[in-house]
Amino acid sequence: MPEVNLDFPRAWVEFPDPDNPEQVFRADLTWLCSRWRCIWGSGCQGIHADRPADGCCTLGAHYSDAADEKRVREAARRLTADTWQFHREAARRGGRLAITEIDPDGDRQTRVQEGACIFLNRPGFPGGAGCALHALALREGRHPLETKPDVCWQLPIRRTYDWIQRPDDSKVLLITIGEYDRRGWGPGGHDLNWWCTGNTEAHTASDPVYVSYEAELIELMGRAAYETLAALCASHLASKEPLAPHPASVR
Repeated sequence: MPEVNLDFPRAWVEFPDPDNPEQVFRADLTWLCSRWRCIWGSGCQGIHADRPADGCCTLGAHYSDAADEKRVREAARRLTADTWQFHREAARRGGRLAITEIDPDGDRQTRVQEGACIFLNRPGFPGGAGCALHALALREGRHPLETKPDVCWQLPIRRTYDWIQRPDDSKVLLITIGEYDRRGWGPGGHDLNWWCTGNTEAHTASDPVYVSYEAELIELMGRAAYETLAALCASHLASKEPLAPHPASVR
């Protein structure tokens, strides 16, 4: 099945942040109640046509800030040559892990090694294919959000911020939680070979996104806000005909 169109009806809900009266959350119920799941290794066609096994790891992952890079570096130190295909390549520069490079815009990101992120173990690697940082977290009994770059564990959730001035001149920070569709990548998103959020092949989960991504959403919103969101999502799905279901899930 082809990807669904980027523009279709969506159901949104807004609610004040229980922990901060100066913040309001705006959440996309259409996306959060969809049946999307990551299908890397199980049908994912990759963002580059000639590298389907990379999934969305062909490009290096941009760090959100210095703390994000530091956390990833600390996790990388716990990897070994048996668990990380490019351990030797990363450690060869003066004893310091060479995991970061600067992109053309001057931003810091994980190095690209042999055509994809340096942390991506390729098919056939004895230690297992896939993200070495993700596998590290599972071995250590952690959630992958504790070891992977922020952008990697957040995808395909997109969080944005906007200061809103109301008619009474009061201001609130509007935090939007929604789908990271092709547009989330910027203009280049339209050139991706394939993207999962709008593909029916990836909308086969038994649980809706707000359930399967509970840990990630709590990290992005806070527990109190997540509990409010979860109640709203459950109520939305409990209705006889939920408004604006995701077309990829419906198909």
